[in-house]
Amino acid sequence: MADNTKILTAEQELELRRPIDDYVGGIQEQINALRKDGTDRVIDIQSALDNLKRDKIYTAQEKEAKRAQYRKELEQAKAVEAKNKDQINKLIADAEGYLRAHFDKEYYQAVAASCAQEKVQAQEKYRAAVEQLNKAHQETLAKLSDAHEIKDEKYVHKNRLFDAKMQLGKDLQDVKDRRHAAFDHQYHLIDLLRMSKFTFGESMAQRWENYKYTFNARNFLLRNGLYLAIAVIFIALCFITPAVKGVQLLTLNNILNILQQASPRMFLALGVAGLILLAGTDLSIGRMVGMGMTAATIVMHKGINTGGVFGHIFDFTGLPVIARVILALVVCIVLCTIFTTIAGFFTAKFKMHPFISTMSTMLMIFGLATYSTKGVSFGAIEGDIPKMIIPKLNGFPTIILWAIAAVIIVWFIWNKTTFGKNLYAVGGNPEAASVSGISVFKVTVGAFIMAGILYGFGSWLECIRMSGSGSASYGQGWEMDAIAACVVGGVSFTGGIGKISGVVTGVFIFTALTYSLTTLGIDTNLQFVFSGIIILVAVMLDCLKYVQKK
Repeated sequence: MADNTKILTAEQELELRRPIDDYVGGIQEQINALRKDGTDRVIDIQSALDNLKRDKIYTAQEKEAKRAQYRKELEQAKAVEAKNKDQINKLIADAEGYLRAHFDKEYYQAVAASCAQEKVQAQEKYRAAVEQLNKAHQETLAKLSDAHEIKDEKYVHKNRLFDAKMQLGKDLQDVKDRRHAAFDHQYHLIDLLRMSKFTFGESMAQRWENYKYTFNARNFLLRNGLYLAIAVIFIALCFITPAVKGVQLLTLNNILNILQQASPRMFLALGVAGLILLAGTDLSIGRMVGMGMTAATIVMHKGINTGGVFGHIFDFTGLPVIARVILALVVCIVLCTIFTTIAGFFTAKFKMHPFISTMSTMLMIFGLATYSTKGVSFGAIEGDIPKMIIPKLNGFPTIILWAIAAVIIVWFIWNKTTFGKNLYAVGGNPEAASVSGISVFKVTVGAFIMAGILYGFGSWLECIRMSGSGSASYGQGWEMDAIAACVVGGVSFTGGIGKISGVVTGVFIFTALTYSLTTLGIDTNLQFVFSGIIILVAVMLDCLKYVQKK
């Protein structure tokens, strides 16, 4: 085309595309003919073999006979596929070379230029329509004297302006659709040629185009507005801290310290995230940490314990150090799981709200732990244990690897297991999940048990990180940090919505914020104010997203 700014009609656009479709379509017909008795036949036979496994109308002997026949045919089809492979690859390379040489230059650029002009035309049309409506409105108002009639005219004018704006939106969307369809057509042809196999670059190009096509500023701000605000705060702190305290905030050492502090908290957040996914919560996390820290310190204590439990003094010094470490982990997991199972049972069996059931276990844990130990601290654990379990390798704290392992395992459970799929289903709609055959009771109790295991691991790891000093009061307020991290990370209290990546992000945000404010010298009480504001905004955005979906 000589004039790239010309607006194309639908017929003109098809005329531009016809040579490309004819050339590539001709090659595609040749490829289809070569694939008919090869690749296509292989796919059909493999599908038939899969169906045969589930088929119950045949006897075992009949199945084996059919399977043997299919395998024989599969070998023949694979031989044909191998024979035609080089020829098919040459044809694909020919078609792709033609697309690279002609598609963008002779078709897509012309369509994109046409769409740009159409967009300008639509906006000019809207401005002209608004100008005409305003002029007509003023002329009509000049003829009216009755207040009621004037009010009606203003109402009608407002509706006409709204209609004009809606028409502009429709025209712009049509332009957007046309350009996107033109872009997508090339990948549609490649999809047919390669049977849905794209290179990494092609996949990224499509993802970027789809992102731009579906981008909505309001939805983007609802999803990411809080993260953007927090990022701005961190950037500001990175400039303020050196100026006020003379200390650089964004250093490798500080980042590693943040990750180290976040690691035990990651276990707690991952545990409660499963409960929030069920539209629940857990108020007992902090007390679980205190109980686990106390139990782990007693088992791994350096020498005979100076304090007792219900008056009994424990002595585990006769056991090898590694045995004491494993025993401490088992005790932490068992204790935490017992109490989460109790809360889960009452929640699932009697439809009790998790707020009540976990508040009850929180009180029981704190009461028992404080009464049995008299609230005393049990001192330090064996000095070799932290070096054994979470050593620093060239300055790198390996406690981070424990958190990474937890993230991977929980991600796998959520996304790759039947239990994980049921977790989302029950959280989204427990009634529908029950009707579809999912045991809401088992899923709910299972989520609480998994949370208990993670709490046990987290408290054990925190005990080793802090080298002991376990007491019943340790961990107070940690439940708020864990829940807040999940909420900020996008795990919705409405249930059935959330990702592990969001939980990880939330934990890092709160740990980094606390670390940064502490470095800056902000009072701890004021740090709660910052946390409260973040939680409030996060929940507000979550509610807005929920209302929008409704």
